[in-house]
Amino acid sequence: MYISDTHLKSFLADAGLISNKDFEAAEREAKERGKPIGDILIAENKIGEDELRRTYAYILGIPFVSLAGQQIPFETLSLIPEPVARHNSIIAYSHKDEQLEVAMLDTDDLAAIDFIKKKTHLKILPRLTDAASVKLALKQYQRGLKDNLGDVIKRETDALAKTGSADAKQEDLRQMAEGVSAVRIVDTLLRHANAQNASDIHIEPLEESLLIRYRIDGILHDAMELPKHAAPAITARIKVLGNMRLDEKRLPQDGRFGVEAGGEKISFRVSILPTYYGEKIVMRLLRDNVAGFSLEALGFHGSGLEQMHGAMKQTTGLILTTGPTGAGKSTTLYTILDLLNTPDVNISTVEDPIEYQMKRVNQTQVRPDIGFTFANGLRSLVRQDPDIIMVGEIRDKETASLAINAALTGHLVLSTLHTNSAAGAIPRLLDMGIEPFLLVSTLRVVIGQRLVRMLCPSHEKYELSRDEQTQLESTLDAGVVLKALKDEKIVAANATWKTVPFYKPGPTAECPEGYAGRRGIYEVLPVTATIKEHVMKNATADEIEKQARSEGMLTMIEDGIFKASQGVTTIEEVLRVITE
Repeated sequence: MYISDTHLKSFLADAGLISNKDFEAAEREAKERGKPIGDILIAENKIGEDELRRTYAYILGIPFVSLAGQQIPFETLSLIPEPVARHNSIIAYSHKDEQLEVAMLDTDDLAAIDFIKKKTHLKILPRLTDAASVKLALKQYQRGLKDNLGDVIKRETDALAKTGSADAKQEDLRQMAEGVSAVRIVDTLLRHANAQNASDIHIEPLEESLLIRYRIDGILHDAMELPKHAAPAITARIKVLGNMRLDEKRLPQDGRFGVEAGGEKISFRVSILPTYYGEKIVMRLLRDNVAGFSLEALGFHGSGLEQMHGAMKQTTGLILTTGPTGAGKSTTLYTILDLLNTPDVNISTVEDPIEYQMKRVNQTQVRPDIGFTFANGLRSLVRQDPDIIMVGEIRDKETASLAINAALTGHLVLSTLHTNSAAGAIPRLLDMGIEPFLLVSTLRVVIGQRLVRMLCPSHEKYELSRDEQTQLESTLDAGVVLKALKDEKIVAANATWKTVPFYKPGPTAECPEGYAGRRGIYEVLPVTATIKEHVMKNATADEIEKQARSEGMLTMIEDGIFKASQGVTTIEEVLRVITE
């Protein structure tokens, strides 16, 4: 908001808000520091921030609104997504016909105005407001969704009063689950989570309430709290959707269901676990179509990518992916399957659960409750004339032995293992009782992976200070990363860490946190002749990793720094994920 210093001085003096002497002193300091006079006046407590903003509004002729005590309709408030409203201090508070009035702290934020105009297709009328108004309005977002469900929750209370307590019979629970109240609450939760790009929904019973949390880009966020009495109906509804037993509340249960949202088919994988205050529900959102991915798009590059393609060209052997839950292992395996899925091969899988449906792939769900385990499924699969087999996870010696034998007898086998690193997979399999000579005969490549949040295009470039360079070099072998950057021609041949750029989040209206989406960081360990020698000697994971690194393998943290220097993510994000 540009106002000439003369005009501002005249108005403040006439209004008796500040003396000419104080203004002139602030004016001199503003010129010396290259800052607006308003910022200097606020910093020196000559005038309050909101008082100055009201002054600007009066001088410029822009309406000033106070939202204190104003209850904004949720339909209007939600026209601007909560993260955008919070980051840009902009609130939609009045919607009439084709016009939307928005309260802002900075009416010169044209990017935010343009974003909202494109999103809503309405004429935007900016109004100035104060920080207190924005703060109060932001609190209405979390209440908003709950308030929007107010009538549903009220009917839910009435339904509970009629059907009885949470210990109702199965017939009553089914009636409750199919009632309008439960259907609308659960449907709203699912759609809201999908709109927020959540990967998981957590429904957690507390002592006096029901907490709803979403995991977005790998980080959990509180979404809302619902009354405790809504829990039985919500739980019953999700059990019905997931084809689970309504009357079973003492044992864990798993289920699955699908919905259509915005023309996109989404599957929900459901896990229910009894806790002290009730049944906790976690639902993972799975977008069904994974076709069209490539290893490059997942984040593989350089020698690691070449080694992956080399292993995939083999007709026999074992390819393993490793990492904790939620590290993207299944996505990596499904991408490999998609690339290998041609008319001349028969692909069969045994999974728990089936996360994505794939065309022309015979997918089987294990059922441990009836004795159909990974081991039993794998025994049957090898009699189905497969060329390629995917085993969802190697959990025990029996499954590991069958997978190794399948890889020995003319099949390409893909699977996952829960270890912290690629090198750690080998001692883990040996601990399971796999003979070293069988392992070296079958294992082709082991992938270790994690997921890091990706920077938005608005990221800000910076160069490492001397202290930051020293810290980076003490954390990892920075020379290896720099060599990889040069080998792949990401940086100039004479580049040093002083000249290699890194990036920080640059939040915008479209990307409030500065991050959007996730990308894998990997370590690809090919089982070379020297690695085989280490396996036969029962070498430790550290010894195997040391040998692999001497042969050119980038560790996950090194691959993360490699991607950070490309603007994919930040150093801080890589360190956060690796040290979790």
